[in-house]
Amino acid sequence: MKKIINSPDKVVSEMLEGMEKAHKSLRYVRELEVITRREKSDKVGLVSGGGSGHEPSHAGYVGKGMLDSAVAGNVFASPSPDRILKGIEEANSGKGVLLVIKNYSGDIMNFEMAKDLAVMDGIEVDSVVVRDDVAVPDSTYSTGRRGIAGTVFIHKIAGARAEAGGTLPEVKAAAEKAISRIRSMGMAMTPCTLPGVGKPGFSLADDEIEIGMGIHGEPGVNRSHILSAEALAEVLLEKILDDYDYSGKEVALMVNGLGGTPLMELYILNNEVERILSAKGIKVYRTFVGNFMTSLEMSGCSLTLMDLDDELKELLDAPCDTPALKG
Repeated sequence: MKKIINSPDKVVSEMLEGMEKAHKSLRYVRELEVITRREKSDKVGLVSGGGSGHEPSHAGYVGKGMLDSAVAGNVFASPSPDRILKGIEEANSGKGVLLVIKNYSGDIMNFEMAKDLAVMDGIEVDSVVVRDDVAVPDSTYSTGRRGIAGTVFIHKIAGARAEAGGTLPEVKAAAEKAISRIRSMGMAMTPCTLPGVGKPGFSLADDEIEIGMGIHGEPGVNRSHILSAEALAEVLLEKILDDYDYSGKEVALMVNGLGGTPLMELYILNNEVERILSAKGIKVYRTFVGNFMTSLEMSGCSLTLMDLDDELKELLDAPCDTPALKG
């Protein structure tokens, strides 16, 4: 195992401490592994989080126009309810807090427990669950579809509605609209190594890829030989377009790297994806290419489409200022 770390059991805390030092707008709540805005704003609070190892998700999206707090679990493990409760408390300005939860059983259970505790303390809390992965209907890690890179669009949409002064029901409604219109599909070319384990979590032959693999290494739908960028774009888009009718729509497109894929390859893939979408009469309104939700050093990618209307365009284009996304 070759990693730039000190000790496997300190990777999360030392990462968050390093983030705080690099970004003066952030504050790290030590021992509870929460990154929050240094200056609390007078609006609905937005909280997300999950296991570490997916950076820049989620702490990288804390800032104006997106999240107010992000809660980090251990690598690929859900944060505990006490950590999430602290994130809620930090995000609360008295106007309520919305939790954005990815659809994994551990996240659902712990975020809901923290929500109940916060409500008992007099904080108004609501939640939405992101389930954008079309690869498989169910998995050992979730009830229903997994939440993957489409979650970043939810941070942006809900964050913009909150920043504009929306009420908690309005912020939730915007998030749920976006969730209903987002679909994602991913693939992996190499495994990743958890710092505390020291060896890859699964194996792929040198000429093999797995289509539909999840961000924690959950099984996909099939394995195949390496595909060209053109063929890969067709395979990933086919599953997405079979699940949701984007015909004649304007979409936001995210070409997301999983941590070990060069930008060169992501832009090549984007070129093929946009060509295919154009041929199908689907107009790309905005494109996002880069590492938005990763899986440590896994080589691979995911595609995400979001069907846009005028409201979602306005929220997508609203200003934001976070370490990982600015605009």
